[in-house]
Amino acid sequence: MNQARPLRPRLGLLVQILFIVTLICFLTSATTAQTASEPSPEDVKKLTGLMTEMGPFFQKIYSRVQSPAPRNQSHLLPLLPESTVLYAAFPNYGETSHQVLTLFREELKENAKLRAWWTQGEMAAEGPKIATALEKLCELSEYLGDEIVISATSSGNADPKFVLLAEVRKPGFKEALPKILKELDPKSSKTFRVLDVAELAAAKDAPGTDQAVVLVRPDFVAFGENLATIRTFNASLDRNSQGFASGDFGRRIAQEYEGGVTIVAGLDVQTVLKRHGPKDDQSRATLERTGFSDMKYLVWAHKTVNAHQTSQFELSFTGPRRGIAAWLAAPGPIGSLGFVSPNALIVASLLLQDPPHIFDDVAGLATASNPKAMDSLDQMEQALHLNLRHDLLARLGGEITVELDTIAPQNPVWKVFLKTTDPPGLLETLRTLFAASRMMPVESEQDGISYYTLRIPNANKTMEIGYAIADGYLVVASSRDAVADAIRLHRGGESLAKSGKLATYLPQSASGTDVSALLYEDPIAMAALNLQRISPELANSLIQRSVDAPPTVMAFYGDESALREASGSSGLDVTTPLIVSAIAIPNLLRARMAANDSSAVAIVRTANTAEITYEATYPQNGYAPDFAALGSNPAQPNDYSPQHAGLIESTLGNPTCTAGTWCVKSGYRFTITTACKLQKCREYVVTATPVSSSTGTRNFCSTSDAVVRFQLASPLNSPLRAAECRTWPPLK
Repeated sequence: MNQARPLRPRLGLLVQILFIVTLICFLTSATTAQTASEPSPEDVKKLTGLMTEMGPFFQKIYSRVQSPAPRNQSHLLPLLPESTVLYAAFPNYGETSHQVLTLFREELKENAKLRAWWTQGEMAAEGPKIATALEKLCELSEYLGDEIVISATSSGNADPKFVLLAEVRKPGFKEALPKILKELDPKSSKTFRVLDVAELAAAKDAPGTDQAVVLVRPDFVAFGENLATIRTFNASLDRNSQGFASGDFGRRIAQEYEGGVTIVAGLDVQTVLKRHGPKDDQSRATLERTGFSDMKYLVWAHKTVNAHQTSQFELSFTGPRRGIAAWLAAPGPIGSLGFVSPNALIVASLLLQDPPHIFDDVAGLATASNPKAMDSLDQMEQALHLNLRHDLLARLGGEITVELDTIAPQNPVWKVFLKTTDPPGLLETLRTLFAASRMMPVESEQDGISYYTLRIPNANKTMEIGYAIADGYLVVASSRDAVADAIRLHRGGESLAKSGKLATYLPQSASGTDVSALLYEDPIAMAALNLQRISPELANSLIQRSVDAPPTVMAFYGDESALREASGSSGLDVTTPLIVSAIAIPNLLRARMAANDSSAVAIVRTANTAEITYEATYPQNGYAPDFAALGSNPAQPNDYSPQHAGLIESTLGNPTCTAGTWCVKSGYRFTITTACKLQKCREYVVTATPVSSSTGTRNFCSTSDAVVRFQLASPLNSPLRAAECRTWPPLK
């Protein structure tokens, strides 16, 4: 068995997953009791404070926890059938998770703030359940080997069959698994069948069910979606044919184990395309034109390269890249990085093949399905008195870099750098373009450079765009000063490319510092940008912590018959929890808003059903005047009457939800209004509106036609009338 080694960046992903679970638990506990279903600003501040407290805890994990060692080979890969098209292998993180859990319990004793969160509110009940579940999973992992593999086989046009496979480290797994599953979920026996080899041979499919099956052999344990899948897989294990390992795809996966791998995954795209690709001739022809019909394998791995932790991705092709797949140029130096500020928030660079050739590819794809697709472009070129291909694209070199320097919504600072093969010709093209558009730039000169400034008026404020050509590059920016600043950095040797910051974090590669594309970002600043809408105060606080934080750098390579990507791992530091929380909070809120929207629609539909039932039950009354009449009588729940029909649950159908009153559930306010005459209500309107713009995205309504309608707008202040509701578009 491989020896464990101290935890290093390879466990960053595991720890961040544990952190996100913690984050979700916090938001759940913070919002369960709130009728608006929305974390308050105070909750978000508490969360950020908690995450700050967890920073040192993460550093303890980084320094004290042992992680599984990289694996140089797989004992499971040779056991898979030849028809395997998907492969994913992970280390057994059971012991590592146990160490993290132990360390967390120690931290609870020492950290009062963390202990207060864990022992109060919903977490007082949910926390022990989470810890128990982790303990049980760790207990199960003790029976398994060092590697866990998920695979999928494909045969003909049938759906892929997925199987999870692991070695059995010690006996007793068959007895332990049902017991632990039952402790975690008493109903697990209805969804899982745990069998040994003899029981598998005698097992029969239960009528009307498709239970997942866990096969426990003396040597391996296999988990499959149904009995047939496990039977087929078990027969393959018995044959020991080595079919996958001897095939081209299996050998390609095996290469990733050389030098040590932590996680590896691969997909036989070529086989999947043949069996499940486009069916009609036009779609196949379009895919053929793009060049992606030649895709072979997609492989991702997290491994050690020259003592550095690296994530590597490769999409290989059956031959030389062509079509769109060939647009990314071979690796080379990106000179435009010499203009980029070392304080940039995000930078994206591309080396593209010949721009006119790319234009021809686009035109060919467009006209293949629509012969007149380029007619509008021809008309535009005639109006502007220029030819896009010859006058503009032919004068560009295919190198593009985009830089963002600030996140201020009103005054963002951005820059774009384009390599040019014909600077005078490009300037003349720009003059022709602006003259035809009746926008003439203001020209000025400084230090031998001609600067051009365009001022574009709009309703709020005049927008300024500056540009200049310097040292073979067209520099375009959000202002003339930004253009001048980029040129100063380039000529003074003070750019990102010269700072050493980029080279330090650039992934190790055979191409050295040459790349085909590059993505560089300050993760804290970008996380703050994501958090800005939720809490500007917290976003600014996050930015202040960004001093000396390691950047994220991803490098892309366009090889002759493959596209590759590599990114280094920056490990864990005290800022990691803050970065993850800044990314996760807005996404969790958006997910909650979407759930609130769906819940509101369901409630409106339930109200429609209840109103129709009410009208049929009490025709002399017509429709119910409010939610209270549709609910039960709290004093006598089983006594139904026109005042308490017992048709909806008590959250909305309670005595307080009367006409003219908004009642709240899952981030939405609901009310019913009716049009009545002679004590009979012949029309009703159900109105649903978000409590605030951060608890829902749409207003909903419905009338006696039972059609749910919606409007994308701010929350409503007053209920709708039936005629007004019917002007809204129906929900589809």
